[in-house]
Amino acid sequence: MKKEYLSLLCCPYCHGEFEVDVHKEKEDEIIEGKLTCKKCKKEYEIKEGIPILL
Repeated sequence: MKKEYLSLLCCPYCHGEFEVDVHKEKEDEIIEGKLTCKKCKKEYEIKEGIPILL
């Protein structure tokens, strides 16, 4: 997932903004990591460059 896409995403539960914790990156892409909603604190994984928002 490209870092620039973070501003386009919001929490599917409460529509809050995300804080990102990068575990693995390559150039300007996040390969593995975690998105945490700043509002409701729900966490979503980023696996193989794809944010899992389900």
